[in-house]
Amino acid sequence: MAHAKPIDWGGNASPFASSYGKIFMWFFLISDALTFTSLLAAYGFHRHQHPETWPVPSDVFHHFPFLHGTHAPLWYVGFMTFVLIMSSVTMVLAVEAGHRKNKKGVIIWMFWTIVGGFTFVGSQAWEWYIFINGSDAGATRDFINYETGQWVSDTFHGANLHVNEYGNKLFGNFFFVITGFHGFHVFSGVIINIIVLLMVVNGAMERRGHYEMVEKVGLYWHFVDLVWVFVFTFFYLL
Repeated sequence: MAHAKPIDWGGNASPFASSYGKIFMWFFLISDALTFTSLLAAYGFHRHQHPETWPVPSDVFHHFPFLHGTHAPLWYVGFMTFVLIMSSVTMVLAVEAGHRKNKKGVIIWMFWTIVGGFTFVGSQAWEWYIFINGSDAGATRDFINYETGQWVSDTFHGANLHVNEYGNKLFGNFFFVITGFHGFHVFSGVIINIIVLLMVVNGAMERRGHYEMVEKVGLYWHFVDLVWVFVFTFFYLL
């Protein structure tokens, strides 16, 4: 029995049975994943190099809004994680509604995805505020006065890119870079979701005959959520 000769791909169509938009979104997400991987790897390396001065995250992030004086280690970070994961669930429901061309369903679930994204970004801004301002006690450290060349003792509160009351200054540097970079992704995703939601409301997807744009922004949103799971695990839990 003769075997059928395979037909070479001749162009004019996607070799992966997928649109160019989704393929290029995957290219972008893979390159972005490498960036986050390098940041988390650098964080792990420096934490391993300075174990004696590296802060314990549960001792640093123990505040909760409206519960002043309550020691709740990682409770609020856990709440933020839960909100972001639930927003990924609502995005799945939006994409599923798009496959059924259910305009009302897409609008409802994308709206709640946006609400979850804004809640996460606002929570992260509050966490930055607490981290920067620090505790009431602060920390006393010895520093060199570069004008006199002498060592001086000074008390400071919170953290910045140069010093922090919690321990090694690199902890603060990585906190600002990693969570800030991720927060920028979440905020960008919220803005993109708002734009796509307005397109859905105006009937742009119905005129196109498909809701693929919702699926593409859904890929980005799921990626942002997945990255946070790794950030939460490596930065806060380990």
